Amino acid sequence: MNAERVNVVHVRTPEGVAFTYRLASPVLRLAALAIDWATVSAAWSLIATGLVLVNAVSRDLAGMFTAIGYFVLSIGYSIATEWLWHGHTVGKRLVQLRVVDERGLRLTFAQVALRNLLRAVDVLPMAYLVGGVTALLSRKGQRLGDLAAGTLVIWEMPELIPALEAEGGGKYNSLRAHGVVVARLRQAVNPGEARAAWQAVARRAEFEAESRVRLFAELAAHFRRLTPMPPEIWEGVSDEQFVRNVVDVLYG
Repeated sequence: MNAERVNVVHVRTPEGVAFTYRLASPVLRLAALAIDWATVSAAWSLIATGLVLVNAVSRDLAGMFTAIGYFVLSIGYSIATEWLWHGHTVGKRLVQLRVVDERGLRLTFAQVALRNLLRAVDVLPMAYLVGGVTALLSRKGQRLGDLAAGTLVIWEMPELIPALEAEGGGKYNSLRAHGVVVARLRQAVNPGEARAAWQAVARRAEFEAESRVRLFAELAAHFRRLTPMPPEIWEGVSDEQFVRNVVDVLYG
């Protein structure tokens, strides 16, 4: 661990795509945690009404069901929402936080499960003391679960919809005729990747010719690997125009 904390993390994926992540502040993480706790508590209050009958039969049995049931609900809620919503929970979505892989790779189910299962350790001995101290000592604000899973919690700033018309929006977009491919791309591309592609298109004139060609070749290859697509989508289309087409369908 390193006491020199950072607020921004720069990541470059194996494909050469660069991202800049703003780390979530402790205040925002606590706010998200409070919202998620309230969400789980509301769900549990509905479930707990069914335990009244069990309590009438056996208090010990009801106590066991309560302890196990609440643990399964709280951990299961976090795992399910972070996996299905790509790093979001209800609380994280409301305060614009997201869990991401610290290397810029796609978040896996194993990472989501591990970071949430280790909450049982992070909450010890009370009030998230282990997790809080670990996050304070960690350079990237990672609690024990994040360190083990290789994840970060980032703050996603509200993002403006880019003015695509100003970036060549009048050109024919070969992706538009393939709704299934577009849907798969929107599902597979995370906000960091979409932002990187948009920034590349918007700032393309600032790059030297060789760097510009290499950057768009890497971005185009990355997006083509995300989902199967028929050759007519990209054959005869420059890498730069293909990336611009991807940005168009992601933001349009």
